[in-house]
Amino acid sequence: MRLSTNRNTRPESEPFRPKGNRKYIAFFKPYGVICQFGQPRLTEGANPNAPQKETLAAFDFPPRVYPLGRLDTDSEGLLLLSDDGDLNDILLHPRNAHTRTYFSQVERIPQEADLKKIENDSFKQVQAKLLSSEPNLPPRPEHAPIRFRKNIPTAWVSITMTEGKNRQVRKMTAAVGYPTLRLVRVAIGKLLLRNLDLAPGEWKYLGPNELNLVLNQA
Repeated sequence: MRLSTNRNTRPESEPFRPKGNRKYIAFFKPYGVICQFGQPRLTEGANPNAPQKETLAAFDFPPRVYPLGRLDTDSEGLLLLSDDGDLNDILLHPRNAHTRTYFSQVERIPQEADLKKIENDSFKQVQAKLLSSEPNLPPRPEHAPIRFRKNIPTAWVSITMTEGKNRQVRKMTAAVGYPTLRLVRVAIGKLLLRNLDLAPGEWKYLGPNELNLVLNQA
């Protein structure tokens, strides 16, 4: 079952208002978790006896909520869940150009000209900038260490975009010579992960003020 985006009863000229009978959740998705509740279907040639992957079903969410958008299995950070199809439409429909911000740890120190290439060559509006210091993020799990190569420095880049396809950030940084080693979504709209006081694997209900931040509404 998926959220329906075909019935948007909210006129586009009106601001979104949360419904009292709907649930709005922010979740800090950990590394290695699949953004779905069921196990993925086995592909041809896959080992049927391989260990099952961790899914959203492991985190005790309330019934009938679904992720609004996705994060790759090896990406981390802010994920929203809801049972409100109107919010799903607002956040995901390309016409709304809704922003998401990611911190990408990359190999080598990006040059300004290469960051401009990311901005200019992208299929949607993108802003990319080098962070002056390492962001304050929880470490990756011990079973999934970051790949480091001797004598090759790493840096962190902030990337804000309005629409992304599968593994888009990783593809953009790799295309200009800076492979992504770790990727964390740190904001949706103006809602910042760091302000939610969540550890990886934790979630909380969002109130009206936090939803306004998500939607960039005053």
